[in-house]
Amino acid sequence: MRGLAAVIVSILTSGVAAAAEWDLGTDRDAFTPCTHAVAPGTILQEASSVYIENRTGLPTNNYPEWLVRVGATERVEWRFGANYGAGSQGNVVTSVEVGEGTYDGRRLYESSLLYGFKVNATGQEGWLPESCFIMEGTTPTSGDVLGSVPVATVVFGWEMPAGWRLDAALRYAYAEGLYEWFNRWSPSVVLRVPVTERLEIHAEWFGSYTQGLADDVVQPFFSPGTHVMVTRNLEVGVRVGWGLATDAAPFFSDAGLGWRW
Repeated sequence: MRGLAAVIVSILTSGVAAAAEWDLGTDRDAFTPCTHAVAPGTILQEASSVYIENRTGLPTNNYPEWLVRVGATERVEWRFGANYGAGSQGNVVTSVEVGEGTYDGRRLYESSLLYGFKVNATGQEGWLPESCFIMEGTTPTSGDVLGSVPVATVVFGWEMPAGWRLDAALRYAYAEGLYEWFNRWSPSVVLRVPVTERLEIHAEWFGSYTQGLADDVVQPFFSPGTHVMVTRNLEVGVRVGWGLATDAAPFFSDAGLGWRW
């Protein structure tokens, strides 16, 4: 019996090690970012195409949600990106921050640049989680709102037996709406499960909660997803989600990739 248990543990351990070797640690894989920066001297690019089915008005389409992460030191990465969005509402379902749009069915267009850094804070030691801090800014280059938006995110998580991971994050943004500036709080938690060394699935809850608008919005979501490693340096993934409250979009999809060199 002990021999069988030892064999099972050995198999699980080897699978975990193999999955860890293949993992790119992309931030686009879920709403909750990865808990660590990329390695120094490494460049990791990420991109997505996002479709949001709004409850009223026209759907929202965002692309390419391009993010370039450059490893600077063992603890720090630099972050640069760009995005273009077309739609009628400002539902936030990815790591790209936008203003709160209109709900009257008018089509809005917005393009923006992203810049910032990510810093490793702690490594996992017992109950002490692995954690990091992300500070970013987004500056619209076209659209109905043109104020730069500061965004701060704290991410932490634990690696569990058999390679499962439980990660959580809290994001804060001071964003511009059509008529006023407001606070946006975005908590999230995700459970990641490796199926093989190349395939991972996850289940996530996240939300977007405004504070300071004339009519504040509450937008919680449930979102499963998966990614597969095509090569050691190329990841392809997809996630979908459903809104859990009246203000939240009924459905969204996010398909993208990450590639490293």
